[in-house]
Amino acid sequence: MEQNSLLENESTEINSGPVECLGLTFENDEARRAHFTQLLAEKLKDPEFRKIEGFPIGTDEAILELSDPPYYTACPNPWLSELISLRNSKVDKESEPLAYDISEGKRDPLYEHYSYHTKVPHKAVAKYIAHYTEPGDIVLDGFCGSGMTGLAAKWLSEQNVEQGGGERHVILNDLSTYAAFIAKNYSSQTDLSDITVEINEIEALMGWLYKTKDEQGNERD
Repeated sequence: MEQNSLLENESTEINSGPVECLGLTFENDEARRAHFTQLLAEKLKDPEFRKIEGFPIGTDEAILELSDPPYYTACPNPWLSELISLRNSKVDKESEPLAYDISEGKRDPLYEHYSYHTKVPHKAVAKYIAHYTEPGDIVLDGFCGSGMTGLAAKWLSEQNVEQGGGERHVILNDLSTYAAFIAKNYSSQTDLSDITVEINEIEALMGWLYKTKDEQGNERD
């Protein structure tokens, strides 16, 4: 019996209207991405830019395909200083050291979504963020791995301010482009219609692996 897709008839429009980014207004998010992708393509032709330590080995096309500028680039981000300056974050909170033990399980659905070595539950990270920062602050994770700091900040934004909740602005960075790519997608909102397209493409390519034939040679799912 054929099983219908769990995502059938499920679709949400994300950023389908005007989008503001770094002082510019675009018709939609695709226009924003096209504009900054073109700027990144020009930046990639600068030999000095490619001399930055840790610059990934890869073609311009591969870097551009993975990137979602200016928010995420699969190479050093040329817009990082502008993104930080927009928030005007000040480090003026005085906090005592967090001196109690933190224990969080590893059975949260968000944690289990993707395996990664040295992965820390996002709810544990959230307690440190809540203790040492205020809503609106910028949090830098220079060794972000699979992006649990970003996920922790998003989780905190849904919690009560009295409990340390509130939105933080997180910068995730990792020398591994693989890790940074996971972190970006782990902490980004996704249009379900896009996921459906990807699933259909994968099913067309590999669906035969999950089919068998009965004694008469008829194919079964």
